[in-house]
Amino acid sequence: MARGLNKVMLIGRLGKDPDLRFTQGGMAVASFSVATSEGWTDKATNEKKERTEWHRIVAFGKLGEICGEYLAKGKQVYIEGRLQTRSWEQDGVTKYTTEIVANDMQMLDPKNATGGGAYNNQSGYSNQPQAQAPQQQPSHQQPRQQPAAPSGMQQTPPPPGGFDDDIPF
Repeated sequence: MARGLNKVMLIGRLGKDPDLRFTQGGMAVASFSVATSEGWTDKATNEKKERTEWHRIVAFGKLGEICGEYLAKGKQVYIEGRLQTRSWEQDGVTKYTTEIVANDMQMLDPKNATGGGAYNNQSGYSNQPQAQAPQQQPSHQQPRQQPAAPSGMQQTPPPPGGFDDDIPF
């Protein structure tokens, strides 16, 4: 029988740019907040309502470096990790905070909006396309022609999934 499960999956927007710091040992630690919202209609008044929840996220090591460098306020992101509660003493009072320790991050904004890819702490950066239905081109449009390569140069097809950026992770 399973001993327990501690797993969090969020899709939301960053409230501010990540704060990137380094431990004395040189490990990167990025911390940031992600907002998630849910909406509903009040049955009594037929009024649309919305509630926003803020989540503290912490990412360590290479994932922390990537978050600090490529995430920014307002960007949509998928975070996967685990809940962790810390405590500390401040002015003789014990304080607590619960945060999500990230182990997987995917930037969800379009590629031309500074990002588009995934980083997983266990296996590293992955830009493999998610399983999606093939996109249909409308029949009234002609497919785009690739510009001809200069003579003497070999033209290479774009990489699978359309990822042709040179982000170093």
